[in-house]
Amino acid sequence: MDAGLISTLLIGAVILIALSVFFSFFPVMLWISAIASGVRISIITLVAMRLRRVTPSRIVNPMIKATKAGLGLSINQLESHFLAGGNVDRVVNALIAAQRANIHLEFERAAAIDLAGRDVLQAVQMSVNPRVIETPIVAAVAKDGIEVKVRARVTVRANIERLVGGAGEETIIARVGEGIVTTVGSSNSHKDVLENPDRISRTVLGKGLDAGTAFEILSIDIADVDVGKNIGAHLQTEQAEADKRIAQAKAEERRAMAVAEEQEMKARVIEMRARVVESESQVPLAMAEALRTGKIGVMDYMNLKNIEADTHMRGSLGKMSDNGRDNNNPES
Repeated sequence: MDAGLISTLLIGAVILIALSVFFSFFPVMLWISAIASGVRISIITLVAMRLRRVTPSRIVNPMIKATKAGLGLSINQLESHFLAGGNVDRVVNALIAAQRANIHLEFERAAAIDLAGRDVLQAVQMSVNPRVIETPIVAAVAKDGIEVKVRARVTVRANIERLVGGAGEETIIARVGEGIVTTVGSSNSHKDVLENPDRISRTVLGKGLDAGTAFEILSIDIADVDVGKNIGAHLQTEQAEADKRIAQAKAEERRAMAVAEEQEMKARVIEMRARVVESESQVPLAMAEALRTGKIGVMDYMNLKNIEADTHMRGSLGKMSDNGRDNNNPES
């Protein structure tokens, strides 16, 4: 291969590299598209975006849509929102949708909604086409103790003015559930709820549950009403069972106290018998002391023993007589 061909290839490669570097920093085609669409922007501004680490296409393309829609936005507004971490294309689409739906929405508010983490385009679409939120089954108990299970459908529309700082769907569901529980709980009978389920929706809707939320409640419709358990009877049964256990515990306590008292009395009887035996053991000693000191004579002692023997004999005869009478007359 001759030197001239090699030089030509090297020059062509250098030119291609130079052109690629040039077009990477100077987006000429994007600038031409912007000029053709009526967007007044200089090629220097696009190069400056590159230096600020801003993708020019993410600014110019939304700017073209905004210019065609007549929104009157500026490049600086879109670029500042991009640098703040926002989605420029989604904000511009939301502004165009709001303009077509005759909804007043400024760029600053739309940018704030987008930076707050909410989908501003979806919010505008929800303002035009309301959304239906279905609540989970809410169980409530009427005054007669019967459980009523209610499921409701809440039709809401996004409130653009309260999207920043407003509560979300979870708050709406929680408030509707609270209203259902309150309404059912104030009903005298579960039959009233079954006969007039629209009473729940009217009562709940009149409470202004959308206050402080990002939505406006349009209607609350009762989708399903079912009868659950007899909570009142169940609670009464549990209360009766608890009272029974308490009574049994108190009876067991009284029985234990009675048994303890009986054992104590038996112990006292044994103690008294021991004292009697102890006292009787002192009699022979006292008799011996009396004989020794001459307080009683031998004849007196013999007469005492005769009296004890006679008393013992009489007692034995009396027991024998009682046993014979019982054997002759078993029914006596």
